[in-house]
Amino acid sequence: MSGIHRTIFNRLLAAWVVVSLLTGAAVSWLGISRIDSQLVELASAQLSKVSAASLPLLNRAESQRSELNQLAVDFVRQHAIAVEFRDRNRNRVVAAVNPLHVDLEQELRGRPYSFPADGDRHFKKFTADGQTVLRLLLPLKETAGGIAGSVEGTFLIDQETLVRLRDEMIVTLLVVLFAVTLTTLCLYPVILSLNRDVMRYSNDLLKGNVELMEVLGSAIAKRDAATNIHNYRVASYAVRLAETVGLKRGEIRDLIAGAFLHDVGKIGISDNILLKPDALDAQEFEIMRTHVTLGVEILRKSDWLQKARDVVEYHHEKFDGSGYLKGLAGEAIPVTARIFAIVDVFDALTSKRPYKEAFPFAEAMMILQQGAGTHFDPRLTTTFAGIAEALYQEVSNTPEGVVESRLQALIAKYFFASR
Repeated sequence: MSGIHRTIFNRLLAAWVVVSLLTGAAVSWLGISRIDSQLVELASAQLSKVSAASLPLLNRAESQRSELNQLAVDFVRQHAIAVEFRDRNRNRVVAAVNPLHVDLEQELRGRPYSFPADGDRHFKKFTADGQTVLRLLLPLKETAGGIAGSVEGTFLIDQETLVRLRDEMIVTLLVVLFAVTLTTLCLYPVILSLNRDVMRYSNDLLKGNVELMEVLGSAIAKRDAATNIHNYRVASYAVRLAETVGLKRGEIRDLIAGAFLHDVGKIGISDNILLKPDALDAQEFEIMRTHVTLGVEILRKSDWLQKARDVVEYHHEKFDGSGYLKGLAGEAIPVTARIFAIVDVFDALTSKRPYKEAFPFAEAMMILQQGAGTHFDPRLTTTFAGIAEALYQEVSNTPEGVVESRLQALIAKYFFASR
């Protein structure tokens, strides 16, 4: 599975889990509420059978309650665990318990509970002795609208009814989860397609930035050495050394950008100094050193080209602190600049310039190793010495087009692959 497929899959999977949990919780809550509502309606229908008959009997004197007592006894025998009638003052006037459920009623009475006296229907659900019990309070309303009293019934929920209602809830939950899953699966190709468009536009933009980096590097090279090959070679050397020492992907991208733009500030140096075939005098050298500051100023105009700043600003620093412009020493110098300093000098030594012939490989390596600990990071110098000969043979006598092609493969690897 490619990186983008894995990313989209993982994110959709996470979204599916979250949505499924939230939806499942909501459906479960609604399902339980629906079950409770249906159970209450069933119990209400049972209580309604005695509520109308009990209304004219409720507030009679105690000696005249035999009819209400019989009504309660008949009701619990047929429908309920217990029933209780209260008058308008909430005083219990008649109560009856089904003989088959005396122990269960006693257990329930041991659990404290109370219903509000607000004239509304209320219920409580209990689990007792492995059975589900519902206790329901119905207000008994007079014709004029006043509250004459209340009837409270305790019902044993039929297990078959409860299972049926729970099965309905589970089916509903499974249907909803199936719909969530199906929607997620349908979204996958849509998001993948949209993401491909975004990635294509992003890659086009990145490609434009990389091309700008190369064009700017080429323009600098044309002013200085009349060829791009130095940039290609030094960038190739730098990437191979960075890979060997285990630099991160982002650091290698920054190093490639820096390799192309390391001398961008030379655009601001006059030709009589930049192209002088002889050694520079002290004043000219001070002017030449300003190309570092000029390069940093140029890069400040572009957020993307800031990736090259460490190499541009610090590749003339030396490990012992004697370099310029800031005199940084040791590991205070960014690692990309320390790597570039080694490969830049190596390529300069092994390349022919208008003012010198190319040094043999062995002599160039001797100069580098002599500078280890003073000019160069000794650890990086030692590592480079282990790979330099193979790289030199691979790059030094290779046509410019081949070197460029190989570098383009490295650029594609670190700028475009796995995006």
